[in-house]
This record gives sequence, structure tokens and C-alpha cells, in this order.
Amino acid sequence: MPPPINPDLRRQVIAIYKGTNKQTNPHTHTLLNLGRDYPQGFDWFRPRLHKAFMANAHLQDEEQIKKGIERAEYYLKRYRTLRKRYDADA
Repeated sequence: MPPPINPDLRRQVIAIYKGTNKQTNPHTHTLLNLGRDYPQGFDWFRPRLHKAFMANAHLQDEEQIKKGIERAEYYLKRYRTLRKRYDADA
């Protein structure tokens, strides 16, 4: 039987995916909310995001999970930067 997942890491992953963590600011973009502004639409974006997260659902090693969280945070930061540069309303 695999060891239980660290609950703090699990909360972080869910917060990045859909922002259910109470510590997150409701005005910040989560990966799921990012899809609402995606050029090809939310219906195109959501299944691909879900597939990407499910591809890493088997991870048990905390270091690998932390690397995945860092990668997701990188994409959020990249999106926010691009949005500030090209969107006058952001």
C-alpha cells in the first residue's frame, strides 16, 4: 500500500487547479479560471487541463509533487505577465 499523500501538498494542488484554498485571493487566476479567457474557449481548455493533472495523479514522491506545483505556478506567473503586457484592462 502506498504511503498517504501529504495533505498540505494536496491542498496546494487543488488550490492551483481551481482555487478552493481559503488562503487564495478570489481575484487571482487559477489554472481553471485561466481557461475562461483562453482564445479557443473554456470547453477546449478544461479537458486538456484535467488531462494534464490526471497524468500526474499517480505521483507519490513529495519532491515530484512539489516540482509539479512549481511548474503550475510558473505557468500562472507567465500568464499574468503576458496579460499585463497585452491587455490594457488587466
